[in-house]
Amino acid sequence: MVFSSETFLFLFLPLFLVAYYLTPDRLRSWTILIGSYIFYCWWRADFLLLFIAVTAWAYGCGLLIARWEGEARARTTMVVGIIGCLIVLGIFKYLNFFMDSFAALIGTTPENLGYHWQLILPIGVSFYVFHAIGYIVDVFRKDTPATRSFVDFAAFMALFPHMIAGPVLRFRDLTDQFIQREHSLPIFTSGLYIFTIGLSKKVLIADTVAPIADQTFAMANPTMVESWLGAIAYMLQLYFDFSGYSDMAIGLALMMGFRFKQNFNTPYLSLSITEFWQRWHISLSTWLRDYLYIPLGGNRKGSARTYVNLFLVMLLGGLWHGAAWTYVLWGAWHGAWLACERYTGWAKNVPSRAIALPVTLVLVLIGWVMFRAADVGDAFTVYGGMIGLNGITPSIEFLANVTRENLLFLVLAIFAVFAEPYFKKLTDAENGIQAHGFQVSANGTATAIPSLAYPIAMSLLLIVTVARLSEQSVSPFLYFQF
Repeated sequence: MVFSSETFLFLFLPLFLVAYYLTPDRLRSWTILIGSYIFYCWWRADFLLLFIAVTAWAYGCGLLIARWEGEARARTTMVVGIIGCLIVLGIFKYLNFFMDSFAALIGTTPENLGYHWQLILPIGVSFYVFHAIGYIVDVFRKDTPATRSFVDFAAFMALFPHMIAGPVLRFRDLTDQFIQREHSLPIFTSGLYIFTIGLSKKVLIADTVAPIADQTFAMANPTMVESWLGAIAYMLQLYFDFSGYSDMAIGLALMMGFRFKQNFNTPYLSLSITEFWQRWHISLSTWLRDYLYIPLGGNRKGSARTYVNLFLVMLLGGLWHGAAWTYVLWGAWHGAWLACERYTGWAKNVPSRAIALPVTLVLVLIGWVMFRAADVGDAFTVYGGMIGLNGITPSIEFLANVTRENLLFLVLAIFAVFAEPYFKKLTDAENGIQAHGFQVSANGTATAIPSLAYPIAMSLLLIVTVARLSEQSVSPFLYFQF
């Protein structure tokens, strides 16, 4: 079930919210848990057992670490706990990749070697494994106490707004919210508005520019115009798809009284790759920093080690996105530029915005081509097209499959990227209540501002988006595949 499906919007979400608000406060974690498991089972019920097993594993490790606090057994339990989580990820996400790569290395195929497992990738496994590892490490570091409530912890792991594609959350950020959270009409309405904005990003923009990218990456020899249009279209599709999903997750959580941190902060206005990763998928960037970069030594072991750590973290971050060499090379591309910027000091001393902004955008764009391509060869086909190896002008085939609507929304998407800072408060959960037709007093009480302009605008946006949704088939979010 995806957030932009009619099943979710008109069946699951209304029923869940009614059940949630009819449930007494002390039992709402149960409602979240049951509702979220139903949400997950809509995909496949059998993999729910794996999800519950990972949840129980992390919960048990947390209790043992707390019991043996200060003893060597606590560290051993943390290491075993992390290894256990990584084994799940390694088997279901990477085993086929490594078997295929090994077979290719010796010039054969897995079938010829007598093994080839077709394992199904459990949806959301990359995210819930990271949630589990983060909890185990945080308990060991004493950043959060080990929770005694299995229901609260399981509800955190399964909380459906973030279960499938993030944001990557930490239990410590929601611990207090599971004990007590505020519910009110202004907060609920604010969440609904953020959800509407995210839904419109996905349905109106991402899904409308997607055909341009799909057309380009399906062509054998795209020309220069086709390649650049396709690459830019994918760059925008990915942003509005994923940031739209994050907005919807933040909005849904707020409708239940939870406050998630923002996951995107106008990343395409960054002046360096370093700044880009401070603005793009923020929850993943901070997770990699806290649970990988810092344990590797961060910048505490000299310059050379810092460059290596930056490169390794991004390389593994690329591999986390998918078991394919395209993701590995994409991660290496960003890791290399992060190391270069650290060496040259570019990120701290950008020459001028007029130079740094387009340079950063082109570097990010080149990376997205590798990220989107089916394989490395296809990526270099598009790269070849971008430098004119296949001609300049678009072909009749390309023009026949790209509509004026696709191109119009491509232009609108570019405008939206650069205009986004002016509308940022609309999707900012921390300050959003004030921007959504409500005024927040010093003590945190929200009261309605006597203006109908914003509610009317949001209502119209929701109507247009739902009308558009009814005309097209359900399109899964791009990050569901990770």
